[in-house]
Amino acid sequence: MQIRYKHQRFQTEAARSIANAFTGQPKSDGQSDHTINQGKNKGLFKLAGFGNKNVVLAREAVCENVRAVQTEQGLKPVDYLQDLQGVGMAFTIEMETGTGKTYTYIKTMYELNERYGWTKFVVVVPSIAIREGVLKSFESMQEHFAQEYNGKRMQYFIYNSKQLSKIDAFASDAGMHVMIINTQAFNSSFDEDSSKDKMVKGKVKKADKTARIIFDKRDEFNSRRPIDVLSQCHPIMIIDEPQSVLGVDKGNKTRKGLAQFRPLFTLLYSATHRKGDIYNMMFRLDAIDAYNQKLVKKIEVKGIKQIGSTATNGYVYLEEIIISKGNPQARISYDVKTATGTKQTSKVVGEQFDLYAQSGELNEYKNNFIVERIDGLEGTVRFANGLVLHEGDAVGAVNEDYLRRIQIRETIRTHLERERQLFGQKIKVLSLFFIDHVDSYRKYEGEDSKGKYAKMFEEEYRNVLSELMPTFGDEAYLRYLSDPRNAAEKIHQGYFSMDKKGKAVESGNREGENEERAFDLIMKDKARLLSLKEPVRFIFSHSALKEGWDNPNVFQICTLKNSDNETKKRQEVGRGMRLCVNQNGERQDADVLGDHVFDTNILTVIASESYDDFAKKLQTEIAEACGDRPIIITPNLFEGKPYTKADGTNGRFDLAQARAIYNALIRQDYVDDEGALTAQYFEDKQNGALDFGKVDDLKDGIIAALDTVFNPSSVKPEDARKPKTANFQKENFDKKEFQELWKRINQRTYYQVNFDTSDLVKKSIKALDDNLKVTEIRIVVEGGSLDNVRDKESLEAGVAMTQGNTRTIHVTEAIGKGVTYDLIGKLVTATGLTRKTIVEILKGIKPATFHLFKLNPEEFIIKAGLIINDCKALAVIQCIKYEKLNDKFSTDIFTENMLRGKLGINAIESTKSLYDLVVLDSMGTEKNFAESLEHEDDVVVYTKLPNGFYINTPMGKYNPDWAVAFREGSVKHVYFVAESKGNDLQNSQLRGSEESKIECARRHFKAISDNGYIYDVAKDYKSLYDIVTK
Repeated sequence: MQIRYKHQRFQTEAARSIANAFTGQPKSDGQSDHTINQGKNKGLFKLAGFGNKNVVLAREAVCENVRAVQTEQGLKPVDYLQDLQGVGMAFTIEMETGTGKTYTYIKTMYELNERYGWTKFVVVVPSIAIREGVLKSFESMQEHFAQEYNGKRMQYFIYNSKQLSKIDAFASDAGMHVMIINTQAFNSSFDEDSSKDKMVKGKVKKADKTARIIFDKRDEFNSRRPIDVLSQCHPIMIIDEPQSVLGVDKGNKTRKGLAQFRPLFTLLYSATHRKGDIYNMMFRLDAIDAYNQKLVKKIEVKGIKQIGSTATNGYVYLEEIIISKGNPQARISYDVKTATGTKQTSKVVGEQFDLYAQSGELNEYKNNFIVERIDGLEGTVRFANGLVLHEGDAVGAVNEDYLRRIQIRETIRTHLERERQLFGQKIKVLSLFFIDHVDSYRKYEGEDSKGKYAKMFEEEYRNVLSELMPTFGDEAYLRYLSDPRNAAEKIHQGYFSMDKKGKAVESGNREGENEERAFDLIMKDKARLLSLKEPVRFIFSHSALKEGWDNPNVFQICTLKNSDNETKKRQEVGRGMRLCVNQNGERQDADVLGDHVFDTNILTVIASESYDDFAKKLQTEIAEACGDRPIIITPNLFEGKPYTKADGTNGRFDLAQARAIYNALIRQDYVDDEGALTAQYFEDKQNGALDFGKVDDLKDGIIAALDTVFNPSSVKPEDARKPKTANFQKENFDKKEFQELWKRINQRTYYQVNFDTSDLVKKSIKALDDNLKVTEIRIVVEGGSLDNVRDKESLEAGVAMTQGNTRTIHVTEAIGKGVTYDLIGKLVTATGLTRKTIVEILKGIKPATFHLFKLNPEEFIIKAGLIINDCKALAVIQCIKYEKLNDKFSTDIFTENMLRGKLGINAIESTKSLYDLVVLDSMGTEKNFAESLEHEDDVVVYTKLPNGFYINTPMGKYNPDWAVAFREGSVKHVYFVAESKGNDLQNSQLRGSEESKIECARRHFKAISDNGYIYDVAKDYKSLYDIVTK
């Protein structure tokens, strides 16, 4: 399988931020400022060298460029250009794990080459694992970037001191060349101190042979020193994970080695930079940004908590509460007596279940271990002896093997449930186990090669599979599970470092030599493991290899070892944060899934500690990493921030506006007395119902500023035990009322649009001239003083300094002379119109409007595309026509995807719906609507329509909310599809794409219905009832 890459705006921004630091630098032809050292042929003739031309801009000019970029990015501008000690100019890029750091720095190389002609790059990574992953990325992205940059390809190689010919090739032509090297090889090869013999305590210490190769004149290298050839190229150094590569010591081997290259400048890429090693921050996409923009998976945690004394209670583990028809049940694990002792068993039980009797009368359960109460809402079981267990709680003699078995079982259960959900979407699900010792999984002594975890896995897989298969209804998935090729012993595999005899060893033993043998296999398997034809779905790996495993389809991570203070929680979850891909290699992101990214992309961590403990540690780490974000809301949060009004005008908030915004937030109950955002704010934001009163026309700018505030709850992982799976209620589906409703709405259609292109061109030209505004890139030079500090909070809020004079430098052009933008192509992609039509529109706009493109090309393209699409949507609505297709929806749409919801949070229990849970987008309008449908006698059956039921529109797929069947004779329109919109939202207030989609839905349903009226918008049940009775 080949993963498909796409353009993502944040990656383009990150690359552009570095390129813009050198605006004004002339483009070179690939030749450097030096004459090639010809070694023993010296003096025969002069030959201009190939390499990166020096930066001709003055440091002050680069600093001004940097400050402009930082202002545009919302980062604090530097006072002066910061250098990496002893190395030179350096620039920092922060990108959250899983957002495509490697893609971004490869794109940055191409951008720097496109604009300035720079061609020589060196990538330094902290380990062999990351080195091999980076190499794989260069290979898999080659065609993608070649298509984007006019067929240009770069040469790349892994550094090997024994292959000097590759270094010669690196410096011998004007093409793009990249050398990739890991820290261990870097430190041994580029340490000049160790390149010569020296006396240590009266004894000769021999030179390091790899360093000697680099620093000595070599006969086979034409009597030149390889380090001189490299350094004359002035390569651009890219440090991947600098907190690991650079180390803490500012005078260590790595930093001295970097200086030997005489780099043009250095780029530092990481999600977790060390605070003392941040230089000229140019772009930041932190954990909160990545989550809010749905660029990574949502994290859930299944915790296991041991309570009580192991001496006084029998072993009981509450796995989960099962909510279905009738009373809730509990799945518990406990001991049972066998002929040879005891064994662990797992069983679904109800109230009055007696563990003493069911265990074979084990004495440990004699003390009233009778299930007295199962509470589905609270997720608890109470025993007659007073013991109360929450989901994930274990009590009694829980030794380490018991705990690991529980974790393995929970991982398998979660895996199968997720696999069942995603099987119809053709997405391979992988689970990753990290272990402490290789022999826990694989043995090399004796006949039996399986370690205890391999045996536990196979036993538990068979048990969980036999328990869950009867509950699965998807025939294709059942065939997949039953295939002998997917038997328990064939679906798991271990990947470990190997010694020379092919025996797996602990990764710490001779890392470079042993890991080299394993990683070739691991990285080749990385793509193969994404195929559903490959049976391996569960991977066991030594914990030291964790940085090599960032496969996008890892959905479960289980660490079968004790937590330690060295391993960070962010590090544990990092291997599974990437968004998944399907069998075609397509990333399942917002472009594909819209608002449902987190329905598909969930990473579940099966922890060996409680949910609360894990979540608290993870939140603390993210809070530390996002420490530069404001903590509380004050007027100063808004002052100076950019805004764009609905009419397209833009600017920056002044102090009076900032105070007005703050007062509006207080009046609307969006900010509490402590300066924190309230639950009301987040609920209104989720429902699209934010109202800022008198300053509502500044809404977008206000929300953007509030998004920068650190909100602990936004990074808190969810408790994986809280969401319950909704069960399909076939008896409701089979009711004649629903079957009649389904028969009326189950009809696919196609649409035809015949609008006047010339009229669209005229309206687009006028709309662009009237409404298109872009943010002018300015350098704002601000002064300020710290006169007095009232308290710690004012420092944390960033309001302790008094603002002084401000000077603004206007940037008249943001495009470098060497940059080309395919403006027409980009707008064709954004609008779906032909190149001819786009050209007509651009030729018709005013010169002043077109000049905005030079001021800010990226924003021009985005906003022009939106404005043209609005014009297109209005044109489409006036003349769209739907016709029936000879095609219907499959009833599988109701069962192919798993629905999960949390009672009291985003779901309610149901007896009338097609599912026993109704999962809601909001607990406001939708919850009230669903509860009314549930309780009203006139409603026989209803459902929230699944995503698989949609109407094609020119603006994309539209999925209506509700299908409702009323009691015959109670209303005029018995069978109805309703769109619920709250906030007194009338048709005239629905704007843009949403209004257009709803109008398309009206025409679709009119085309397929006999009475012509089975669809409308309703803000609540009362308005729906008024509609269906008139």
